[in-house]
Amino acid sequence: MKIERFEDIIAWQKSKELTIGIFRLFESSRDFGFRDQIRRASVSIMNNIAEGFERKSNNEFKQFLFTAKGSCAEVRSMLLVAPELHKIDQSEIRRLFTLSEEISKILSGLIKTL
Repeated sequence: MKIERFEDIIAWQKSKELTIGIFRLFESSRDFGFRDQIRRASVSIMNNIAEGFERKSNNEFKQFLFTAKGSCAEVRSMLLVAPELHKIDQSEIRRLFTLSEEISKILSGLIKTL
């Protein structure tokens, strides 16, 4: 199956889900620096997938996927420290952490195919 739009890429779809979850989880956080950074990192995942795809070059797409993978690690890193800094739902943190791991694995597979 040929992917014709970035919106069809499973990693992008899951990244969108992750971003929405991050925004909702931290919407009432008063730690604006932490909140804004984790939000930017989550948005970066999906935007790098989209931008790389639109470049129409496998080499450029691969570079953007590596950047998205790095942003995915940043989100996971911040989710690991979030429980100690904020009073937030532990089960939602676990769900988002697992989702970010899944996205990272999908990105690795996509990178290998390119």
